Parts: sequence; C-alpha cells; structure tokens
Amino acid sequence: MSRTFIMLGAINAFLCVAFGAFGAHGLKQRLAADMLAVYQTGVQYHFYHALGLVLVGLMLLHFPASKPIVLSGWLMLAGIVLFSVSLYALSLTGIRGLGAITPLGGVAFLSGWALLAYGAWTAK
Repeated sequence: MSRTFIMLGAINAFLCVAFGAFGAHGLKQRLAADMLAVYQTGVQYHFYHALGLVLVGLMLLHFPASKPIVLSGWLMLAGIVLFSVSLYALSLTGIRGLGAITPLGGVAFLSGWALLAYGAWTAK
C-alpha cells in the first residue's frame, strides 16, 4: 500500500506542475482574474495533497498495518477529486453549481489530515 500512495502522490504532483503551467501560460489571457484565482486555488490545494499522499506512503513504510493512515490517503485522494477538480471545472466552465461540490472535498481533506494524525499517534 505504501508504494501505491507514493505513486499516487508523484502522479498528482506531476499533474499539479502541468495544470499550474497551463493556468499560468494557457489560461492567463482567457480567464477573468477571479476565475484564474479559483483555478490557482485548485492547483495549490492539489499540490499540498499530492505531497500528503507521498507522506502517507512514507508513513506506511513504518506503520504498514495502520488502517487510519491508509484511510487518510484515500480521503486525500478523494479531496483532490472533489475539491481541486471541481475548482478546475468551475473556473473553466463558469458553472457556479460546481462550487457546491468543493466543500465536500474540503471535508475529505480535513478528515484525511485528522486520520493521519490519529494513525501516527496510535500506530504500533
């Protein structure tokens, strides 16, 4: 499972660089400033949680039986999809209803970090 989360983190970090470059170079002239800021927020949180996935993978090298740490990784991945991808879609399409999904991703992020802390505290 450790290898899975390190790989997922690396793939997501790669995507963050690609999406960030696309936003900086490809969208700067095409999006309004407020929508570009929404897009950049998606990239920023995506990157934080790509690193979080790598951290989960590294922690699982030390605590391979920790179910809370494993669940924290899946929640971070879910948060990336729900939070960051919804912000990408919102900024690119202008469909404001997509913003209703974003808080679910935020809850997944918060839950993931809380479970990571709990898993680190209780791991044997």
